[in-house]
Amino acid sequence: MTRRDRVTSADRPTSADRVSTTPSPGHVWLDGQLLPAAGHHLSAFDRGFQLGDGIFETLRARGGRVIELREHLARLHRSAGGLDIELPTDADIRIEQGIGDLLAIEGLAGTGDDASIRLTVTRGSFMGRGLLPPSEGIVPTIVIQAWPVAPPPPGHLTDGLHLVASSIRRDPENPIVTLKTTSRADYVHARLEARRTGADDALFLTVDGHLSEATSANIVLIRGSELATPALACAILPGTTRSWVLAWAGTVGLTAVEDWLTTRELAEADEAFLCSSVAGILPVTRFDGRPIAHGRPGSLTLRARADREAFIRGEVRS
Repeated sequence: MTRRDRVTSADRPTSADRVSTTPSPGHVWLDGQLLPAAGHHLSAFDRGFQLGDGIFETLRARGGRVIELREHLARLHRSAGGLDIELPTDADIRIEQGIGDLLAIEGLAGTGDDASIRLTVTRGSFMGRGLLPPSEGIVPTIVIQAWPVAPPPPGHLTDGLHLVASSIRRDPENPIVTLKTTSRADYVHARLEARRTGADDALFLTVDGHLSEATSANIVLIRGSELATPALACAILPGTTRSWVLAWAGTVGLTAVEDWLTTRELAEADEAFLCSSVAGILPVTRFDGRPIAHGRPGSLTLRARADREAFIRGEVRS
C-alpha cells in the first residue's frame, strides 16, 4: 500500500465522521399525535428506552409516496411477532395516516420531496422491573420521525466505500439477528470500529467467517454473469432493497444467487455494493484496506443505483 493509499483510506472523511447537515425535524408523530420535536415524549419506564425492547423500520418517501410500504409493514409485523409485541389491529392504517400527516406538516409531501422515515414501535411503558414483560395490560408505543434525504457525499459515488470486517460475529442460529430490533449496541460498536480505522462502514461476518451484512445495509457482489448476495440463513435482515436488487438482476442479464459467501469472494469480485432503503445503492471499492477489482465503482453498480433511483421516482417498475 502506498502512502497515497493510506491517506485516502484513513484520512478521507467517512460516513461515521460526518456531522449531519440535514435540517432538524419540527415534529414527531407519537401514538396518533403530532408533537413538537423538541418536546418530551417518552416515559422513563418505556421498555424501548430501558431495554431496547422494540422494533423499527426505515423507509423512504418520494413526493409523499412511501416506497415499498407494504413490504416494510410486513417486516414490522414479523419483527413484532418475534418479540411477542402485540400491535393494535388498526396499526397499519394508523401508521400510514401518521406518515402522511407528518410528511405534510414537515413540508416533505410535495412533488420531488425526498424523505427518510423512521418508524419505531416499543413494547410500551411498564412501571415494574425485570426482563419478562407482563402478559397483558401494556400498550405499544408507536413513533414516526421524518427527515429530508441528503444526497450521498460525491466521494461515495466517484470513489466508493471502504469496508472493514467487524470483530463482532453473527450467529446464524440466533433468531434475533433476522429481526429489526431497537437493540443496536452491536451495530454502534461495529460502526465505531470502522471510524477508528478510517473506513466508511463495517461488515459483519458469521461465526464461521462468511459474509453477513453491513451495519445498515445488505452486501451484494457481481462476479462475471452472477449477482451474489448472502443467503437469508447468513444472519442477515431480509432487506426490501435487497429483494428489489435480486429481481433487477435478471433485467440486466445477471443470474441472481443467494449463497454462503466468503471474504475472499468479496476481495475477488468484479464489483460490490451496499443496498438499503434510504441510501439506495452505494459502490464498495475497498475491503480491509485492499481494492476490490480496479478500486473504482463498477458500471453495473452505477446502473443499479440509477435504476433504483428511477424506481423511487416512479419512472420504472421492478
